[in-house]
Amino acid sequence: MTTPRPGTANHAGPSAGLPLDTYRAAVALDQPFRAAAPPAPADRLLGHIHEALGLLSGDPAVSRLGLSGDTVRKLREADFATTRGALRALLTVRGPGPLPDGAAAELDALLGGERLARPLVDAGRLPSIAETFPGTSYPAADRTALWQGDITTLAADAIVNAANNALLGCFVPRHACIDNAIHNAAGPRLRDDCHLIMGLQNGPEPTGTAKITRGYLLPARYVLHTVGPIVDGPPDARHERALASAYRACLDVAAEVEPVRTVAFCAISTGVFGYPKAPAARIALRTVADWLEAHPGRLDRVVFTVFSDDDRDVYRAALASGAVRTRQP
Repeated sequence: MTTPRPGTANHAGPSAGLPLDTYRAAVALDQPFRAAAPPAPADRLLGHIHEALGLLSGDPAVSRLGLSGDTVRKLREADFATTRGALRALLTVRGPGPLPDGAAAELDALLGGERLARPLVDAGRLPSIAETFPGTSYPAADRTALWQGDITTLAADAIVNAANNALLGCFVPRHACIDNAIHNAAGPRLRDDCHLIMGLQNGPEPTGTAKITRGYLLPARYVLHTVGPIVDGPPDARHERALASAYRACLDVAAEVEPVRTVAFCAISTGVFGYPKAPAARIALRTVADWLEAHPGRLDRVVFTVFSDDDRDVYRAALASGAVRTRQP
């Protein structure tokens, strides 16, 4: 999960957000993304890192890292891990806005090359829950999958990002949240799109709603951004409704985009947002099953993506217990 930005309150009840039609054209949602440069081969990645650092050495984000332009340029003499970490940190703290001339091509070559270097997983070919858990009573078992891995390597039509209500991504370098991972892999255009949407909305993203953007350098064509509830202590009925709303909102928005046939969820609101994992998994499973029953044939596959063994185990326990058959909050 993402760390909430300072000054951005998060409420445990869904409310109306900006409809897709009001920002769809602004973020060119229906136009396929065309990178400014082809993916670089593995032996050329370091060169693109060096070029990108040089071009970004005068960016205001440099001072936010406590560095100078000269220091950033000298980083190009360091080893691969150091220079790549510096570039990642710089892009993490950099606000939305145009890149210096030539930087987009360098970043597209780098991020595209890194994407090709990672083993990609086809979401549509993952075994279903029905195949993985024979005899399960889960009603959507034949249309869903449980997969453990890095969601930025998942070739789904859309993946879900658990965001905070600023919706601009994580600004903390090396923070181990999904928001940071997704923005790092997609590239800075993702933050630009979110900034544009938030400007049109003119206010924070309500809890339990969702927005959609293109996925840029991710293997997923689209990213669904949603804000789940923040929980301090045991969740109550308001938290349950808000979490269910976040899952439904993602599916509702995805259904408005015709090419989307596969959607991959992360574990929304778990982690630093504090929602206990076991009840969150049950809500996720129930909500998705209810939505698929109400929209037969609209999606081919919904994937519950988990990263840790603990996350995987709570989903397995929920599927084994039959608790997901109870009525949705």
